[in-house]
Amino acid sequence: MNFEDVSLTALRVFRAVAEHRTFTAAASSLGYTQSAVSRQVAAIERAAGTQLLQRRREGVRLTAAGRTVLRHAAVVLDEIEAIARELSGLPAAAGTVRLGWIPTAGAVLLPRALTELSRTDPGLRVVSREGTTPVLVRALRAGSLDLVLLGSAPPFRPPDTETPPLVVETLTERALHVAVPVGHPLARADFIDVADLRAQRWIAGPSSGEDRLMGVWPGLDERPEITHTARDWCAKLHLVAAGAGLTTVPAALAPAAPEGVRILPVRGGPQEQRRLLLASLGRRRTQSVNRVAAALRAAALAVT
Repeated sequence: MNFEDVSLTALRVFRAVAEHRTFTAAASSLGYTQSAVSRQVAAIERAAGTQLLQRRREGVRLTAAGRTVLRHAAVVLDEIEAIARELSGLPAAAGTVRLGWIPTAGAVLLPRALTELSRTDPGLRVVSREGTTPVLVRALRAGSLDLVLLGSAPPFRPPDTETPPLVVETLTERALHVAVPVGHPLARADFIDVADLRAQRWIAGPSSGEDRLMGVWPGLDERPEITHTARDWCAKLHLVAAGAGLTTVPAALAPAAPEGVRILPVRGGPQEQRRLLLASLGRRRTQSVNRVAAALRAAALAVT
């Protein structure tokens, strides 16, 4: 089989597998069976004459050849989608920007940027989705997103080690804070002494990856007391308001805190910095993508 005979379906399936990192998740996203996804990947690997994916227990990983195929597949699929939209009389793809964002960016910064874009560029269409930093980076690499808002913690390594490197800029760098109920003794001052965080009850995220987001303060005790776990920031903050415990939050979330919550800096111990990054692929960006990027920069400055 010649690679020129590879079907668009196989390219779409390959892109989905590269983005989701498992055949099962890719099949779910496409509405296919797992066996159908496996057949399409096998077909495209036969056409390439080489292995495109490394199968591992934790999921698949692109080989060097796989990254080459993915880079070109993203361009081909974007062009096909542009043709379909134009034939259907829909707005050109150049006027649509696909944006990915981490949860903390969706609370304050993203709504502010979209509000401004609706005023300055009413014809521009932004389609967005939430995700974790690793998931959004994979979607960007796969060509499913044009721009992504990512989180970064010390030592502030690049979002991934793939080549070519992503184009990344830092929108904000701010300290991590702690959210406390207004009736809690720690809420009486304008800051929290790090020593007072010992023996507190904490509200954490549901995964081990959340440990870095929580920062070092819950670990001041050898085994911190985690009373609740929640993925959603809004849920965490409302649990704080209910007196269920403390949680760490980026300072940018302060405007979104519900009534009954104070978000305070921590003094006297290690300071936890967090960056909000804006990333894109290295290829030339459209004017629409640049306008969305500019709106996100302006929103970041406004909430800093």
